[in-house]
Amino acid sequence: MLEELKEYFREKSVELTPELVGLMESELERKSVGKNEMILRPGETCNYTFFVAKGLLRAYTLDEGGKEHILQFAPENWLISDRSTVLFDGVSEQFIEAVEDSEIILIETGFFEKLSEISPSFQRFNMLALNNHIRHLHKRINLLISASAEVRYMDFIELYPDILLRVPQWMTASYLGITPESLSRVRKELARKNFRPD
Repeated sequence: MLEELKEYFREKSVELTPELVGLMESELERKSVGKNEMILRPGETCNYTFFVAKGLLRAYTLDEGGKEHILQFAPENWLISDRSTVLFDGVSEQFIEAVEDSEIILIETGFFEKLSEISPSFQRFNMLALNNHIRHLHKRINLLISASAEVRYMDFIELYPDILLRVPQWMTASYLGITPESLSRVRKELARKNFRPD
């Protein structure tokens, strides 16, 4: 039931002791979500971090005009949540939605702290994951503020190499902060340079 998450932790050098595995199996829940199903809405409290065992999720907000702005995609073996509400007991300002039929593992608020108390290797992983999250946010903000559409698109391909063909072009454009028409121009220019994403 939790094999994908266990393998994810192994790859992150977390020692899966019997105590740690037992805690995971007794407290974590696996859930199936359908395409376009909402997992979180603005105004709700996010009580979980979601591990994507199968499928694809996205987090997004709506501006005053009702336009979507995609904050994050989460394909297989990614974690996604609204950290501001998880960490600071507020209400969410974003949506989390399944882009595809998906299988997710629900990790309740406080569970990572429990694992950190019994596992030094998990504590190291948790700290590294938090630092990487902050680093990614800084990079994303910098790209949105100062980088060209082409540079942003190249970064998207590097970060999400396996989902280009899994999401419609408007979603990619929304994540990049550009219009679908601008994205089409970027792709045409890259094709002219003989660039092909792997």
